[in-house]
Amino acid sequence: MRFIRKFFAGRIFITAVLLLLQIAWTTRFFLRLSASSVAINTILGVVAVLLVVYLIGSDTQPAYRIVWIVFIMALPILGGLLYLFIGINWTPHRLRRLIGRGHDALRPELAASGVPDHACGSPRLAARSRYIRTLTDYPLYANTDVKYYPVGEEMFADMLETVRGAKRFIFLEYFIIAPGKMWDELYAVLREKAARGVEVRLIVDDMGSLFLLPDDFVRTLERDGIRCLRFNPFVPLLSVVMNNRDHRKILVVDGHTAFNGGINLSDEYINHTHPFGHWKDTGVRLRGDAVRSFTAMFLELWQSEKNEAVSLAPYGPDAPAPPSPGFVQPFGDSPLDHEPVSAGVYIDILAAAADYVYIMTPYLIIDDVMREALTAAAKRGVDVRILTPGIPDKKLVYRLTRSHYRPLLAAGVRIFEYTPGFVHAKSFVSDDVCAVVGTINLDYRSLFLHFECGTYFEYAPAVAGVRDDTLAAMAAGREVHMADHRPGFFGGLLDALLRIVAPLF
Repeated sequence: MRFIRKFFAGRIFITAVLLLLQIAWTTRFFLRLSASSVAINTILGVVAVLLVVYLIGSDTQPAYRIVWIVFIMALPILGGLLYLFIGINWTPHRLRRLIGRGHDALRPELAASGVPDHACGSPRLAARSRYIRTLTDYPLYANTDVKYYPVGEEMFADMLETVRGAKRFIFLEYFIIAPGKMWDELYAVLREKAARGVEVRLIVDDMGSLFLLPDDFVRTLERDGIRCLRFNPFVPLLSVVMNNRDHRKILVVDGHTAFNGGINLSDEYINHTHPFGHWKDTGVRLRGDAVRSFTAMFLELWQSEKNEAVSLAPYGPDAPAPPSPGFVQPFGDSPLDHEPVSAGVYIDILAAAADYVYIMTPYLIIDDVMREALTAAAKRGVDVRILTPGIPDKKLVYRLTRSHYRPLLAAGVRIFEYTPGFVHAKSFVSDDVCAVVGTINLDYRSLFLHFECGTYFEYAPAVAGVRDDTLAAMAAGREVHMADHRPGFFGGLLDALLRIVAPLF
């Protein structure tokens, strides 16, 4: 009974009710308004036509334009209203201004670090590094050791060990935090470190953990000496502001070590629970100069909410990093600049590949540009392989992922499904030369709407680790062939409809 009272009085229930009431009231109001007056109905129809014209002429991603054009043409009043409320990708001016200010403050310090783009010795790889640096300001680094983790439980063990050794500061930024073994163990160490004077800060995306964390989560952490913020707090209003989520997973300790990858702070990520079979996720640990970029990513997002002065100077390592083979370039991807940097990196890897590109992704919800990059690489003889989940976390999204199989298979792309469970890994590896491990899915939200981050590295021993792990995961699953995927007429029709609305997922 107490649980029921708490649920109905809680933030989740109230938020859901308020959103439903807004949608119902707004729709009813405008439908009645249009029905009562021919003039008003005509005006709303003209507005819908103008929105379609605007969409056709905009530089918005094509698939996103198509879904809204279809929706507005089918239901002019309702479609137009929803587009104005939640469809236009207008990043809030305040958020843009504050994050931009933090990034501008850190830009000189970032520019003074790293190595020249051409340090790797390859003109093609130098051009890719220059693209990342030009668009994001995050430079290429040497003197950085990269350790690759094929599963979350291995990475979590090292995360705990590193946090226990922290002497000055610990920064954490995660999309999902859920009570359980993983968070409880980490929280106990964070609490102890904060009590000993270590500066501990945590960013959690409010939407990502909306249904998981108690309402007093921030107050509890602050009481324990851990500074905490919910990024872009979810409010029960129809607003495009809610589109821009912080999907990053970052842990930085004392400026010398950083962790990045797909692994959130929840028990399924370390296979303590098994909601969808074996949870296949990946991550990397960086030790050395490249940690500086992850420190900068955290600080610029932190100050956007806290409005504090920001500098990298107090958060560098205590000692210079020893030499390590290869080069590393962490990068952030932001919806603020309307530049899909992550998509650009992925497409460039496919365009430059000579031998192979192996990919792991939980969601294969690709647009025409990414599909052409994948198929073009396969058609010119590159061994392109993709690993997707064998057990889905969302059945409709799984159906949407599978709807993209046929054109890829027809072009020679090989697709594997991880039958032991769910793949949450997000990685590209190519030609035994370069790899990307991070938070970036192959779907519209990840590539265009969310704050994301990745670790790009080349000529590092960890590249072989990504390759071998990807091949092993594919061998543990099953290969999909054209004969396995015959959706039939109605199934094909459903797949086509799902692809139209794919950018909304």
